[in-house]
Amino acid sequence: MAESSFLNPSAAIQAAKLQEGMHVADFGAGSGFFTRASARAVGEEGRVWAVDVHRDLLPRIKALATAEGLHNVEVMQGDVERPDGSHLPSEEFDFVIISNLLFGSEHKGAIAQEARRILRRTGKVLVIDWSGSYGGLGPHPDHVISASAARKIFEESGFTHIEEVPAGAYHWGLTFRKKA
Repeated sequence: MAESSFLNPSAAIQAAKLQEGMHVADFGAGSGFFTRASARAVGEEGRVWAVDVHRDLLPRIKALATAEGLHNVEVMQGDVERPDGSHLPSEEFDFVIISNLLFGSEHKGAIAQEARRILRRTGKVLVIDWSGSYGGLGPHPDHVISASAARKIFEESGFTHIEEVPAGAYHWGLTFRKKA
């Protein structure tokens, strides 16, 4: 997989400190870039669940992972903007990734709550989103969510901000820890 300054999943995941053996959920997995980068980071003892509302994307994510020798990837159709919408068990995950999802979501706080529900007591979340519209390269200017607005959403949903992480030239990245 080619990495770039546009958005570098491996660098963001490394900065967020994913570790071998972790159980990770990738909300709004889309093309699976973060799913596959996470699967490499957590190793064979870890597990990554790619969750997306678009059922048709999931077989492609699974096939790409398998083709790359990543046998620790599972796929799940789910709507993370609804309570229990990921269909994942409560308090079973070490890490949740939410990349390029908030800008297109109506219920941003619900996404944070769903992440909180599935995370273990000391679980972490990595949130990445567009920092601007960039003349149409990114989302419509009205849909761009700032890092400070995202931080407020997650703090109000029971998270503590940890740090900023590099997310490429067009995105911001933040990590949070679930409050006990």
